[in-house]
Formats: sequence, structure tokens, C-alpha cells
Amino acid sequence: MAHQPQIRIPATYMRGGTSKGVFFRLQDLPDAAQMPGAARDALLLRVIGSPDPYGKQIDGMGGATSSTSKTVIVGKSSRPDHDVDYLFGQVSIDKPFVDWSGNCGNLSAAVGPFAIGAGLVDASRIPRDGVATVRIWQANIGKTIIAHVPMTNGAVQETGDFELDGVTFPAAEVQLEFMDPAAEEDGAGGSMFPTGNLVDDLDVPGVGTLKATMINAGIPTIFVNAEAIGYKGTELQDAINSDEKALAMFETIRAHGALRMGLIKNLDEIATRQHTPKIAFVARPADYVSSSGKRINAGDVDLLVRAMSMGKLHHAMMGTAAVAIGTAAAIPGTLVNLAAGGGEREAVRFGHPSGTLRVGAEAALAGGEWVVKKAVMSRSARVLMEGWVRVPAAV
Repeated sequence: MAHQPQIRIPATYMRGGTSKGVFFRLQDLPDAAQMPGAARDALLLRVIGSPDPYGKQIDGMGGATSSTSKTVIVGKSSRPDHDVDYLFGQVSIDKPFVDWSGNCGNLSAAVGPFAIGAGLVDASRIPRDGVATVRIWQANIGKTIIAHVPMTNGAVQETGDFELDGVTFPAAEVQLEFMDPAAEEDGAGGSMFPTGNLVDDLDVPGVGTLKATMINAGIPTIFVNAEAIGYKGTELQDAINSDEKALAMFETIRAHGALRMGLIKNLDEIATRQHTPKIAFVARPADYVSSSGKRINAGDVDLLVRAMSMGKLHHAMMGTAAVAIGTAAAIPGTLVNLAAGGGEREAVRFGHPSGTLRVGAEAALAGGEWVVKKAVMSRSARVLMEGWVRVPAAV
């Protein structure tokens, strides 16, 4: 039997926010994978170690969770007033597909640092000391992200004292601005509220009629009230991820919400769209103990939010969902805004399973419709390993 050697591809393994993934320069990928399509998907699946019926991704770089089964491709931007184009691929763990339908807000924090280190940002735009402003075109959703990356002695500063709940060690702060974050999803018409309502009655067979805020901002997200589905909003991962009936319920709600938002044309399509939309449940502030054992007091937060990612309760909060939370909180009358006490607000601090997070958004009425100019939050990022990944040549 003939044996084919492995090929090696330059890559960087990075943490961004509460996620980590494998980063590539577009120019470093094999020719066939530099274009969207089956060859690119097959390569990324093999790099991450999917599909894995054991659910462990032992034979790849993935970490067997939605937060660690991620890939990023970055190249110089051909768009005016942008430095780089950023494409995010959410790799399914147990199925043979890569979901390109949305962004990863957490890994967005690592794109600027990666781009600078990879020589993709013009040297004239990078200060030796201070803050480099990296203008990122998020290709999945067609949006601009501005990353403010700290620089020390001509290199990206990665260490620091910025603490992010859900991340074990402190690091340097990277501030992100998500410009005009209302996502222009196919079928959703580019509207922040694709149904035209801040709150809808969502009929879900087997579950009931739920009040829901369905919003396109950061990432398409369906918000429901925790108490309406039997929760308090203080739950940690084990309370939900070990409950197959609960997971099935969330997927059913997600499917019917996606249909109502115009993201899918029939319910069967949801099986091939795991990354979007997200589903989250909200509640008024309450005391709870986070997954690290840290006590979160009701007075520490404006509201509680728990969100599902790739069929499981997220251990913290997806960055794009945080944008959706901040945006919805800024608009009086949404379920998120009401859970936070109602009224006008420019920022909220919400409780999630790992702790708390603050996110701001600027919302205003224009022509009878709500628009958001930008959402702002801080994350951190760090290179974990750099060199080459290897995959069998047959891939």
C-alpha cells in the first residue's frame, strides 16, 4: 500500500476572548483552499479533527467544544479604508461541515494582533509604542470591526492585567468596535428586527407560545425569558448540557425562530446551520455562583443571560451574542432591555456562567426604525503556538 506524506501549512494557534482557534494567512493555504468550496472545507475539517463520532477531536487541533472548534483565514484587504479581510469558519465537531454563516466575536479580538504579527498591516500604521488601530472587514457578515491593539517596543503586547471572566489568566486589553452591527443575513433583508417587532409571539410546537425578541446585531439571536422555559437565568453548563430533553427544546425553539426571521425557508434547513441563529434566555438580576466558584451578586449586574452555541450552553458568552445583548439592551421594549429594568441605556453588565461582561451600544431611531452605529466591548488575545499544522496530503 502506497503511503502519502503529510503536508505542512503555516498556522498560528490563538486564544481570542473565551475562544481559541487555528489562524491562517490566506496566501499560506494550498491553492485549492484559497477559494471557498469543498477543498477548503475538507482541509479545515481535517486540521480541527472533524467529523469525530467520538466527539473528542483527538486527531486534530480542536478542543471538542464550540469555543475551541474554530478556524480563521486572514488576508490583506482589497477594500478601501480596511487593512485586512477576516473570514471565520465554525467547524462542526461530529458532522462533516464548516458553518460560514456568522462571525466569532471572541476570535475577532485576535484578528488584529494576528494580522500585525503576520505582516498583513502596513508598517506605517503600526506605532512602536501605543495603540495600533486595525481596520477589519468581517467577510462572513459584511461588516467593519475596529480593533485597538496595544503595542510595546514594536510588537503586539499580549501580557497585561486585564481580566476577562471565562479566561484563567489576565492579559492585555484589546478594545473592539463593531460598526453598524445589524447583520445583513440572507433572507432577513438587512433589518435589525426582521419581523418588524421588538417582541413577537413565537409559536413552538411542543413548547408553547413564547415571547421572543429576534434581532440581527453582531449575530442573529433569539432571546426568550428564562422563566417561560422553566429556568432562572442562573444556570451553569451541567444543568442544561446533561439534559437531552432541554437541548432538544432549545433546538426546536431555534429552528422556529430562524424560520420566523427568514434565515431558513423550511425547518429541515436548520440542521445545516448550527452556528446561526443563536438562542439565549434572559432574566432579572439574581445571586449565583459562577463556574469558577466566584460569587456574583445581583447588584453586580443589570441582567442575567445564558446562551446556546452549537447545541450546547456556552461556558461564558459568545462575543457576537454580547453585541446582540448590548444592542437589544439599548432599545427600550425588547426582552433584554426589560430584563435590565427598561428605559434608555448605553451599556449593560450582564451575568453569564463564568462571571460578568460589560458591553455598550449606541442606538437611535431613524426613519421610524432602530439603528445602532456601533457596539463596543473589550477582550484579550494571545498567541498560544505558531509554526505549521500538518494534514495528510490526500486531504
